[in-house]
Amino acid sequence: MPPTLASLVHHSALKLTVRAGEERLDVPVRWAHVSELADPVPYMEGGELLLITALTLDAEDPEAMLRYVKRLVGAGVVGLGFAVGVNYDEIPKALVDAAEQEGLPLLEVPRRTPFLAISKAVSAAIAADQYRAVTAGFAAQRELTRQTLSSGPEGLLAALAAQVDGWAALYDASGAVVATAPEWALRRAARLTADVERLRERPAPASSVVGGPGNEDRVELHSLGTGRRPRAALAVGTAAALGTAERYAVHSAIALLTLTTERSRSLHAAEQRVGAAVLRMLLAGEPDHARAVAGDLYGGLLDAPFRVIVAESASASAALARTQSEPAASVAAAKPSAAALVAAEAGGDPLGGLAETAESAAARAGEAVLVVPEGERLVVLAVDGGAAVAACGQYATALEAARAAGTREQTAGGEEDELVVGLSAPAGPIAAGAAYKQAEQALSVARRRGRVFVEHEQLAAGSVVPLLADDAVKAFADGLLRPLHEHDATGRGDLVASLRAWLSRHGQWDAAAADLGVHRHTLRYRMRRVEEILGRSLDDPDVRMELWLALKATAAPEPAPPRT
Repeated sequence: MPPTLASLVHHSALKLTVRAGEERLDVPVRWAHVSELADPVPYMEGGELLLITALTLDAEDPEAMLRYVKRLVGAGVVGLGFAVGVNYDEIPKALVDAAEQEGLPLLEVPRRTPFLAISKAVSAAIAADQYRAVTAGFAAQRELTRQTLSSGPEGLLAALAAQVDGWAALYDASGAVVATAPEWALRRAARLTADVERLRERPAPASSVVGGPGNEDRVELHSLGTGRRPRAALAVGTAAALGTAERYAVHSAIALLTLTTERSRSLHAAEQRVGAAVLRMLLAGEPDHARAVAGDLYGGLLDAPFRVIVAESASASAALARTQSEPAASVAAAKPSAAALVAAEAGGDPLGGLAETAESAAARAGEAVLVVPEGERLVVLAVDGGAAVAACGQYATALEAARAAGTREQTAGGEEDELVVGLSAPAGPIAAGAAYKQAEQALSVARRRGRVFVEHEQLAAGSVVPLLADDAVKAFADGLLRPLHEHDATGRGDLVASLRAWLSRHGQWDAAAADLGVHRHTLRYRMRRVEEILGRSLDDPDVRMELWLALKATAAPEPAPPRT
């Protein structure tokens, strides 16, 4: 504890006597200062014990003393020491009354006690208190280190909570609570998620204080990590502001957790390389080798149905043709690129955010998840029906909603940094290659439809017609039907409409002729002309399928219903 007026009064060598303000002697003293100025306030910082002999004061004037004392109290002076036997044999009553009225402790200093002795006593007490704080801080650091080595972050949090006489919580990169000490602090820590998310937007190291007077407790938030984007956060809740010893403990905890986080990042990079090898073997049709390499790290993921997620950023559009022309196994063989890792660290990258979301959700649920960055792509293997798959879907849905609301941030080039995500159907290790192709197909459909997230199962449940909007399909349809349109343009028949009616009636002559309002023999003649012009037989089901799809691809869109 720092020195107080009470400790100075009880100092046997000083022989101080309390003349006023006895009820406020427990106030800490930051320094002892001598000043004979009539107004020393401009030179005060607060917390001082002011020592005077009243050399320049009219100490017997009640009004003057009341103004003097009020000025001292307003400046934060915690006590007034008056030396008797120098200019006054005793403390004037006007000063005593003023001190009593304003509640300022007034100490009588005997002539044989020099002011220098009081200053030395205060200085020695402050030095002793600082030494105790430093010693306690080093002891706390040793204990925190021991708990970290023996029990990990959970042990560190428990030791830190005991050191500060409060509670502590650790948050992951997504802002979710990882651990708390004591356990009852979990609810309080969860209420600070929004504050932690705001802290993560600032470059590390960063800190903030929330709560305080009028709230349950005062909470300090500190970001953890050495990169531009914090990897975790620490919250420390106490009833009052931290003292010197507690501050040492918090700083030690930050250092230890940062080291743990950086070590985890190195392990994570190594795990990612193993994951890339496992994925490469799965896509190459070698599930047994993949299981052997996965070991305990990813083995649990291969023991149950999993989903394959393929995500791509908008900047991958230029490389799309090259990517699709390569075999899936060769794409998966790529190592996690430095650019992808740096982009995730820098923030503002939806691929990095998706990776963080999947890994954080899996960690909280105790699931295995395999995340492999591939430059402008990200491949994720996650347990079917697990937390990681659900979190990825929620993340993509949130991005889609933000884009629809016009709140998406733009890149430096002025274009939105879009994300496109495709999700496969459930699969096992043997069918991993097929699941990867399914995810790519869903990704391609999402890109064409302007969607952020598409599941492969949605494609089977939907219609193939929307896929015909592709420019290449339209070009093929136009080329296939052009001879028929050119024939109709001469006014010698309506072959396109006749073909559409005949195909829509599944080749039933009477029904199709009735739709057209012509005789069935006329329709038969027109269909023979179609075969002659196209050089293809309508008896071939493939020809009929291609012609029907071409008609659907070139059909004019139906007019929108009138607005009411």
